[in-house]
Amino acid sequence: MNPTHPGEPDARLLAALAGHDPSTRLRAALTAGSLADPAFVPILLARSAVEPDFYVRDMLTWALCRMPARITVPALRAELASAAAQARAQALHTLSKIGDRSAWPAVTALLHDDHDEVALSAWRAAVALVPSGAEPALAADLGTALGRGDRTVHLALSRALAALGDAADPVLAAATTSPDPRVRAHAAATEQLRRDPDRGFDTARELAKRVAVTGPDR
Repeated sequence: MNPTHPGEPDARLLAALAGHDPSTRLRAALTAGSLADPAFVPILLARSAVEPDFYVRDMLTWALCRMPARITVPALRAELASAAAQARAQALHTLSKIGDRSAWPAVTALLHDDHDEVALSAWRAAVALVPSGAEPALAADLGTALGRGDRTVHLALSRALAALGDAADPVLAAATTSPDPRVRAHAAATEQLRRDPDRGFDTARELAKRVAVTGPDR
């Protein structure tokens, strides 16, 4: 499935990327990445925005990472302004894998996106791309999201804060005195996760919730 003309993607490969069978789309994404033809960048991005299968999306990310960063990074940054939440989330994920720190300002603009999946992807990307010395500011920004969302959101934010190491210390210390019991519980669970990553997060979270509501002696 080589392109018929230079710069012109193969029609069969294009059709396979939009096929009904996920395994067909997976193989097509693998082929596109193996070819590393920059002409596929807009096509892979468009597919990433609508692809329902996790494994295919992961292969699309791999394929985009195989392309020249001078082409993919500007295109991915443009995707961050998309109206489609999945397009923004996938672009963030791919930028984190490429590791180009020029995307840092665009990534941090989405730390508080209304869509949880986008915010989660932004947290992970921000931790991956944070410039040296910007960790405390990032931790402070992430700290304002403590208490947001469900268990998945809580765990993702806790992991992001844990990955920032000592920079998260003052943020979590302040959060433990928050008037909001959800914030206090989330901060306490995050501290537990940092101290003992192998301990079940759910156990720490539930205990922290009880302590936040009733106090340590009840």
